[in-house]
Amino acid sequence: MSRTVAIFMFGIMAVFFGCFFAWPIWTTVELAFMTPDHHFTMEFVFEVFMNPLYREGLFNSFLIALWTTLGCLLISLPLAIFFVRYAFPGKTLLNSLALTPLVLPPFVGAIGIKAILGQSGALNALLIDLDFMDPLHPTDWLGQGQMSGIIIIQVLHLYPILYLNVAAALANLDPAMEEAAASLGCPPFQRFWRITLPLIMPGIFAGGTLVFVWAFTELGVPLVFDFDRVTSVQIFRSLNDLSDNPFPYALVVVLLFFSTLFYTFGKLLFGRADATGGGRATTARTTTRLPYGLGLLCSLAFLAVTFLAIIPHLGVVLLSFADDWYATVLPQAYTLDHYSEALGHELTLSSIANSLKYSVLAIAFALVLGVGVAYVNVRTRLFGRQILDAMAMLPLAVPGVVLAFGYLAMTRPGQPFDWLILGENPFLILVIAYAVRRLPFIVRSATAGFQQVNPALEEAARNLGATPERALWRITLPLITPHLLAGSLLAFAFAMLEVSDSMILAQQSAHFPITKAIYFLVMALGNGPSLASALGVWAMLFLTITLTGAALLLGKKLGTLFR
Repeated sequence: MSRTVAIFMFGIMAVFFGCFFAWPIWTTVELAFMTPDHHFTMEFVFEVFMNPLYREGLFNSFLIALWTTLGCLLISLPLAIFFVRYAFPGKTLLNSLALTPLVLPPFVGAIGIKAILGQSGALNALLIDLDFMDPLHPTDWLGQGQMSGIIIIQVLHLYPILYLNVAAALANLDPAMEEAAASLGCPPFQRFWRITLPLIMPGIFAGGTLVFVWAFTELGVPLVFDFDRVTSVQIFRSLNDLSDNPFPYALVVVLLFFSTLFYTFGKLLFGRADATGGGRATTARTTTRLPYGLGLLCSLAFLAVTFLAIIPHLGVVLLSFADDWYATVLPQAYTLDHYSEALGHELTLSSIANSLKYSVLAIAFALVLGVGVAYVNVRTRLFGRQILDAMAMLPLAVPGVVLAFGYLAMTRPGQPFDWLILGENPFLILVIAYAVRRLPFIVRSATAGFQQVNPALEEAARNLGATPERALWRITLPLITPHLLAGSLLAFAFAMLEVSDSMILAQQSAHFPITKAIYFLVMALGNGPSLASALGVWAMLFLTITLTGAALLLGKKLGTLFR
């Protein structure tokens, strides 16, 4: 790629991110700090902290994020150590099963958990059958424990992100460092605490920060649990009162501030990747074959975590087939009618078509941008190329609900980008939103591909008379196609099941994406939850296929897409 083309790509990305990343955030910030007569004020932001309802929402969001991250770490760290360092029965299969929670959006899993933990759910029915509970006074597990239910759902959904990062960090750790400590008489636990843990901290931070910000700003799960006392839901509930009310914008700014603060604080404390002894291993690590008993315990640990993680999935599947499921351990009757009704429902058919349309166009757009960013960053020495890469990765650090609210603000009537709403159709803004949110997956996979292809191949093509662009098109891109395909599959799958943008930007049923349709059905009376579960099963199958394909193409590098 010539220097002129590289500079052009840099300019395109700068303009794109200026318009569709910085501008929506700035529009929200401006509305939070400006009075109707355009004077600066801190009153609205101060009111967020003065209002006990908003304070409680922020505090609850922080608690959910903190406990979710700690829960994910408690699950992920031991599993990653077992996987990287030891050989045990069924290791490869169990590692794949540990990634199962990624195939179901957490707010869909919440539907299954409600069917299991509700007052008339499967758990209470089992305890009553075993005479461990009074049938006249069943425990309301989710009534007073909504926050606990949200934390459990998010831990069971998000731990694979942390697991992938920790496992990658352990695999790249130079074993010579630990061997040197062992030769000096350092016991195993102290060796892990003093040597291993500090060196893998960048990997823990990479996954932990993403988990924390995700949990802190999660919208779908609290909505399904009908838990309004978190900031993301308070923002969502305020959508109908935006015309003359600055407080929703102030709430978004506060949410953005704390998310950025937590990310930056963690980066300063733990984000240094240049610690002594860090980096890629200089000697090969050998896995230790455990005795049969200990190896079986490792296998059981993976199985236990996987079983807990698939409980929400099982609840969704059973509810999708249940004809009558009330106060029993399993449904009393089964039917396929929910699937036929779901596929025949006018809302679901249009929502599937909408999601396919939005996602395909968004990923095609993100693929062009992502390949350009990765090439400029890896193959050129253009000044500021690291800034380009950082811009592309910023959507991972900014909460989805913040960006979605920013898009809503920048497309209001009278705003410079109001033309992005075609009448009442949010088609263009949803495509842009999906592309921005999933661009990091494309950039990371393309970057990994470019780093693996020897630049000498392109130099040889140029020596034979090919232009830089022709060498890229004929030599490099075919070689990195598996990486691009894997990143595109992941980006497409997560775009199809995007929650924040879909819930906030799509306001009319004719434009609902699939996730908004599922939420609408969950809230409906009658067999709405069963129809939503049938769509949830479709979502599980869809994500299972795409994640399996991405894992086969990327292998152990799958975790780098979540950094």
